[in-house]
Amino acid sequence: MNTALSDTASKLVGGAAQLIMRVGYNGFSYADLSERFGIRKASIHHHFPSKVDLVVAVVEQARAGIRAQSAALEEGSPALDQLRFYTGYWERCIMDQSAPFCLAAVLAAEFPGLPEEVAVSVRGHFVDLGKWLERLLELGVKQGAVHLEASPEVEAQAFMATVYGAMLAARAFDDPERFNVIVETLFRRIRT
Repeated sequence: MNTALSDTASKLVGGAAQLIMRVGYNGFSYADLSERFGIRKASIHHHFPSKVDLVVAVVEQARAGIRAQSAALEEGSPALDQLRFYTGYWERCIMDQSAPFCLAAVLAAEFPGLPEEVAVSVRGHFVDLGKWLERLLELGVKQGAVHLEASPEVEAQAFMATVYGAMLAARAFDDPERFNVIVETLFRRIRT
């Protein structure tokens, strides 16, 4: 897929991302985007022939953003600061409702019913994130700031699961502060 999206395609990707975060893959249609942007469904199909194409574009754009952010963070920042930046991003998104839940997490919850192309992109998101967290935790150990009870790979998965679980708890209880309480417990556990 072409990485440079037209303005219309970019709007559609952004609108689909918002809808996915709020109602999931099966909860939105091209009719929703058509109504939201005043665009005919045929025009949406021109940019994204199928919903699968659109959702893969949404996930891949998010993955590219994460890769760019993690690359920028990795340049010289202490590992604990980078982990704090990551969780702080979600704290802000949950508090201001700009991204109340990770779209990849919403899609992962629908995994058994997702088209294979979407599932591959979603799985890729978690692989990317897990590897990044693993590198950060290894770096944190080298910097003397992080203590791990298991391998960096297992701890990265546990870190990711805790952050996503904290998102879920904040959403389930309609209590954004719950995210912070859970994440702080995580940091107390890994900090030396």
